[in-house]
Amino acid sequence: MTTNKRSRLSEEMYETVQDMYACGLIDKRRFEEYQALHAASETPKYTGEEVKALRSRLNVSQSVLAALINTSPAAVRAWEGGTKKPGGPSNKLLHLLDQKGLGIFL
Repeated sequence: MTTNKRSRLSEEMYETVQDMYACGLIDKRRFEEYQALHAASETPKYTGEEVKALRSRLNVSQSVLAALINTSPAAVRAWEGGTKKPGGPSNKLLHLLDQKGLGIFL
């Protein structure tokens, strides 16, 4: 799994927040909020093999996975077949499933 490169603007803002914290202009709690936002901005990119492995690990069919992440079964088949790649929102939802399991939908 690869990750999207963060934008230059995002990196510059994070660097500014680090400097503000170092100078005492923001408190630790606010700095940690910015750190969490910065970390969340990194979106993983799933390959077809990784989608299939995730689906197997979760023990769900292509149709069920598609319903969980609000896409079509044909899209999941295309991802697993290597003809298409999941887009941004799908990658984020796949990542949530990968990290948290099916419990996030219950």
